[in-house]
Amino acid sequence: MTRRHPQEFTVPVAGGDLAVLHWPADDPTAPTVLALHGITANGLAWGEVAEQLAGRVTLVAPDLRGRAASRSVAAPYGLARHADDAAAVLDHLGLADAVVAGHSMGAWVAALTAVRHPGRVRRVVLVDGAVSFPLPEGVTEDDALAAVLGPALSRLGQEFPSREAYRDFWRAHPAFGEDLWTARLDAHLQRDLVGHEPELRSSCVAEAVHIDGGQVLLDAEAAGAIRKLPCPAALLWAERGLLDQPQGMYDADRLTAAALDPATVTTVAAPGTNHYTVLLGERGARTVADLILAEPPGATRI
Repeated sequence: MTRRHPQEFTVPVAGGDLAVLHWPADDPTAPTVLALHGITANGLAWGEVAEQLAGRVTLVAPDLRGRAASRSVAAPYGLARHADDAAAVLDHLGLADAVVAGHSMGAWVAALTAVRHPGRVRRVVLVDGAVSFPLPEGVTEDDALAAVLGPALSRLGQEFPSREAYRDFWRAHPAFGEDLWTARLDAHLQRDLVGHEPELRSSCVAEAVHIDGGQVLLDAEAAGAIRKLPCPAALLWAERGLLDQPQGMYDADRLTAAALDPATVTTVAAPGTNHYTVLLGERGARTVADLILAEPPGATRI
């Protein structure tokens, strides 16, 4: 399969210029899909999905403020701010509306974008995110973030002597296997680094991660967005968790208990994937691409 390389441009937003990656469609008249990454990721997290889309749509994926090439975009942070930044990207591209996809934290942002900017989002594709559950009694926000994100969070306070050392860090992550490792995955992870050897570190602004993570766990507006969607949604859930544990963030019973409106939200299982591989692995990315391209009942085919 031919590797597709993104272009890059910036979009002025409150507090700075948002970096946006752009995989153009083979047909310049093809529609555009806006894709939003997870809490400590960056726009290149969508590289494998872009490969699977194979030029059938234009895919644009910003580095959300406080990450990668958008790390200098100023606070305030928060999921509503990211949603407003997403709408600014649509404005910059001259798009009246678009399909919006989001992974993990980006799924909450995608749902919020649809709710905060009605009419701008034609459909949302939510990848292992957007459904919130109350924290267990006695569990603090910081404890929950550390337990859920594990190594992805702990790396924010670390320095790495080389890019190879950073690769080794991720190769040791329980959700990442050697069969997952591709040039696209490596590019995504390396985009996160700032500084110079032997003092490399993650680009993620700790304040942004803490605020955004707290809102994923506790913010009522973010939690309620999936129940207020003004457009159709597909929710793809991974079988396994963030650390590749057998219990994923969601399962059929949890989603049934969440009582989502079946007229609005269609849930789809992704067997054999974990929270990361559902987006970054070839099998998961192919399913995400299929959902992006899918034609919901009564909709115009994209």
